[in-house]
Amino acid sequence: MNALEKVTAWRKEATDDPEGFWGRAAEELRWSRKWDRVLDWQPPTFRWYEGGRSNLAYNCVDHHVLSGRGQATALITENERGETRTLTYAELLTETKRASAALRGLGVGTGDRIAIYMPTSAEAIVLMLAAIRIGAVIIVIFAGFGSGALGERIRLAGAKVLFATDVTYRKGKDVPLKGIVDEAVAASPGVERVVILRRRSGDIPWTDGRDLTWEAFLAGAEGQSDTHVELESNEPAFILATSGTTAKPKLAVHTHGGYQVYVYSMAKWMFGLKPTDVWWSTSDIGWIVGHSYIIFGPLLVGCATIAYEGAIDHPDAETSYRIIERHRVTGAFTSPTAVRLLMRYGAAPAKQHDLGSLERVFCAGEVLNAPAWEWFQKEALGDRIPVIDHYWQTETGGPIVGNPYGIALLPIKPGSGGVPLAGIEAEVMTTEGGPVAAGEKGIFVITRPFPGLTARLWAEPERYATDYWDKIPGKTVYFTGDATSMDADGYVWFSGRADEIIKIADHRIGTIEVETAFLRNPAVAEAGVTGRPDELRGQVISAFVVLRQGHTPSAQLKLELLATVRRELGPLAVIGELNFVDMLPKTRSGKIMRRVLKAVILDKDPGDISTIEDEGSVEEARDAWQQLRNVVADRS
Repeated sequence: MNALEKVTAWRKEATDDPEGFWGRAAEELRWSRKWDRVLDWQPPTFRWYEGGRSNLAYNCVDHHVLSGRGQATALITENERGETRTLTYAELLTETKRASAALRGLGVGTGDRIAIYMPTSAEAIVLMLAAIRIGAVIIVIFAGFGSGALGERIRLAGAKVLFATDVTYRKGKDVPLKGIVDEAVAASPGVERVVILRRRSGDIPWTDGRDLTWEAFLAGAEGQSDTHVELESNEPAFILATSGTTAKPKLAVHTHGGYQVYVYSMAKWMFGLKPTDVWWSTSDIGWIVGHSYIIFGPLLVGCATIAYEGAIDHPDAETSYRIIERHRVTGAFTSPTAVRLLMRYGAAPAKQHDLGSLERVFCAGEVLNAPAWEWFQKEALGDRIPVIDHYWQTETGGPIVGNPYGIALLPIKPGSGGVPLAGIEAEVMTTEGGPVAAGEKGIFVITRPFPGLTARLWAEPERYATDYWDKIPGKTVYFTGDATSMDADGYVWFSGRADEIIKIADHRIGTIEVETAFLRNPAVAEAGVTGRPDELRGQVISAFVVLRQGHTPSAQLKLELLATVRRELGPLAVIGELNFVDMLPKTRSGKIMRRVLKAVILDKDPGDISTIEDEGSVEEARDAWQQLRNVVADRS
């Protein structure tokens, strides 16, 4: 069979017999008790592998050691200061058991929640595995949030213990965290203990009787059990806040059963992961990509996974290529934001390193615009290996649209996220539930649950139905919130969030389409756009543009960029203003926060901007937001 026939057969198997399909997928993993029923769907919620008992962390670590692979490399950690650490599966198990016993020494047990406010590091990953191993529920919070965002997540989760480091590293700086921790905990009375991993010398604020050093925490393992707990499939393993493109985060719940089956299956089917791989996902453990494809997916498969702390362009633009060469990385997963960042430096840094081990690269977080794909695929990587876009959300746990490298690679259409993957029954429809023709924009919806999809929101059960399943009248469909079209070949094209579609003189244009048009100009590294009100046309486009190295803002360049957009999109794309900026407000997972751009244009409060990624601190995020406001003020 050719690639199309293989993928078609794979997808048809799931459509014809979904419960059989997901049942067979689950059988590849270890269960202490098999499920009674694959799926119990009581709209809007559902339960997967009901009655089955397993443990996500046990299958990530213990299982491989017991299978004779204890000496295989499991985890490689590195930071921008050049500090590295390598753990085999046997060593990772030893560390995880010790942390499990230490958690019990703190009084943490099955069902308790712990919050982890730590950077991507070996200690944080061990702690995540250890907590899940004993049945505790983790919430990992990006180590760069301000005290308000940290406190809100702690309180929503009901965490009794908070783990943090005194500093995190970002672009050569130590970003202090303990003061933020103290402010957040002061407003979170449910927190009983705070454990701090010290990374530098010097005094830090300390609360006797509440605060504990990492060493004292581990010493509490003495005399405690380090055994794992088997949990019913639908028990929560972790809760995680959505990434911040919306003003108020939601806490998605992911489970020991369905989530585990899904991330393992997609690790093989989408990413082609195998035990011999050296895998590097450039994300942060504070986001779903970090959970699913720095930690759980690769460890379930049994390969080596790299966890990196720091900026991929620090101390220089060769950092990411240097890591690939040094560790002989075979598969990588990064964000379109990272690709566009590397594009600012040109292809020369990539040419300084041997990237011959690399077999494939995947991107997700936002649409990988066609010009960025072309640069990365052809210039940086010499057109030797595929660069594969795909799409998912915090709520889906893993990919739902993509090009399944592990099954067969379909022809790549630059700018498209690929096709709905097997087991994902998806449609594009109007907000009223009507059909749309091939190529027309609508809302991307999912018509049937799949194992990776969150079945509830922590602390807000009523919000789950209203935010996801009750959005389209008369239709029981999961509402992704993303504006989309699907072409005649079944490829999906995302245009941006549905509420970010710009309506100019009754015509609808996606933010992604306009940003892609800007990227066609060789001077542009990144672009972010939003709509603003206009008396004549309803809306016009407000654009924010970051230039590549070697280019400077000028009136002439502005005219050239306007001409580029007009050539690509025609007279419909009316640019109201074009602002040159040094950076765009983005979440750490790489999504442009267009609501912040809109707030700047309308001179309104942007709401929670603590998830903006800049230098890793909320203070710098607010500085970045103020810079945007100043640019607009200067223009006017």
